[in-house]
Amino acid sequence: MTSITSVELNYLVFRYLQESGFTHSAFALGYEAGINKCTIDGNMVPPAALISFVQKGLQYLEMEANLSNSDADADEDFSLLQPLDLITKDVRELRQMIKERKKSLQKERDKEIEKAKEKEKEKEKEKERETEREKEKELGAEPMDISVPSTSQACEISSSDVMILEGHASEVCACAWSPTGSLLASGSGDSTARIWTIAEGTARSSMQNGPANVLVLKHVKGRTNEKSKDVTTLDWNGEGTLLATGSYDGQARIWSTNGELKSTLSKHKGPIFSLKWNKKGDFLLTGSCDKTAIVWDVKAEEWRQQFEFHTGPILDVDWRNNVSFATSSTDNMIYVCKVGETRPIKTFAGHQGEVNCVKWDPAGQLLASCSDDISAKIWSMKQEKYVYDLREHTKEIYTLRWSPTGPGSSNPNEQLVLASASFDSTVKLWDVEVGKLLCTLCGHRDPVYSVAFSPNGEYLASGSLDRCINVWSLKDGNIVKKYTGNGGIFEVCWNKEGDKIAACFANNTVCVLDFRM
Repeated sequence: MTSITSVELNYLVFRYLQESGFTHSAFALGYEAGINKCTIDGNMVPPAALISFVQKGLQYLEMEANLSNSDADADEDFSLLQPLDLITKDVRELRQMIKERKKSLQKERDKEIEKAKEKEKEKEKEKERETEREKEKELGAEPMDISVPSTSQACEISSSDVMILEGHASEVCACAWSPTGSLLASGSGDSTARIWTIAEGTARSSMQNGPANVLVLKHVKGRTNEKSKDVTTLDWNGEGTLLATGSYDGQARIWSTNGELKSTLSKHKGPIFSLKWNKKGDFLLTGSCDKTAIVWDVKAEEWRQQFEFHTGPILDVDWRNNVSFATSSTDNMIYVCKVGETRPIKTFAGHQGEVNCVKWDPAGQLLASCSDDISAKIWSMKQEKYVYDLREHTKEIYTLRWSPTGPGSSNPNEQLVLASASFDSTVKLWDVEVGKLLCTLCGHRDPVYSVAFSPNGEYLASGSLDRCINVWSLKDGNIVKKYTGNGGIFEVCWNKEGDKIAACFANNTVCVLDFRM
């Protein structure tokens, strides 16, 4: 009899978590179960393999229990058992349950027959009444047509304004535009990052990975299905001359715009979940599953300082200025640290669940955080407790972003707004001066994984597991553009001009949308 090994089962569970969007759980299982060392070829395993496997097991049990009954017909309806019955009972008990439920079902059918006869009589009466009404209509006036005002239809982006970048062999979990040019970087579970050159104007349909427009940054030599080399995060330096990538193998790598590997930074003992350049470009900050954050001296190609304050994996990091930064973790804590200081310069405690994301406002005065505890919070360096506790979402909040408006931004006279994206399928906009909800953007059907403001602060793009990118006008909260792809969306981002939006998908593609109002 064929049996499944623990290695195979671990891999199926790992894939299920990854496909369901439970990224951090997948990373943790992969790390502890040594998924990177297993010999299973991930390309041979179809999507939803675990669900299919369990379903087939349940169907087998159900068939066995039903067809073992002598009075079972070949065309019997196998809906007498629930999945929980199949999991918790043996075949003998299942057969007994089926017999009892069949008896009960027969009684129900007899009742249904009686009801059906009564309904037929009622139908005959209704026909007679309808005939009477028709006669009355012929004599009297027609009823008025009541028109329901149609809701404003979002403008679906035409295929001629969409560029599909193909080449990755696994889901694409990160993308970022160069702050200075027309280069777009993407990072994938196929152990590569790619730098795409996006020409002015928009190519029609798909764009193949020819040598002229894409550079492949391999994180492993040769072909491999090692999950340890997954590219989990990436970030350009301020000048757009260097791209940093973080990987599941715990290494950060720095690449030039021509695809050359400039340096490999090794010290972490677990996957890197977040990495950021400081504005000056002399330090790179990494946060890892090993519970530590490291500031790297890029020029010297060595670590400057390791910060070991958290008791759980670090999920996000963000610079406040060139020397201080915030970190968030699964331990519910947020620390503000400074290069050269051996202890945190600020500790923010208040969340009751994993803190998924931390972001400083453009002026570096307020820190926003969001958590699995269904809240977002605003913190200030001037006090210990949060300034505002934002509780309007109904499920975990995955990410948030500040608008590029207000003090410290390129649009200083516009109102500063915070956007939060949640597993409840909504995006919410907050007035941070008073800590109140401005509006809720309802247009997705599944968890929203990413939001990004346009450079002028007038629009917000959101990407969801429902395969849709929505672009919202912040003037009235309406969807002005919409695009539906062929996979869940992990990240959306705008180019510096604000006329293109990039998005990375679970179906191994990156899309570039032409956005011109």
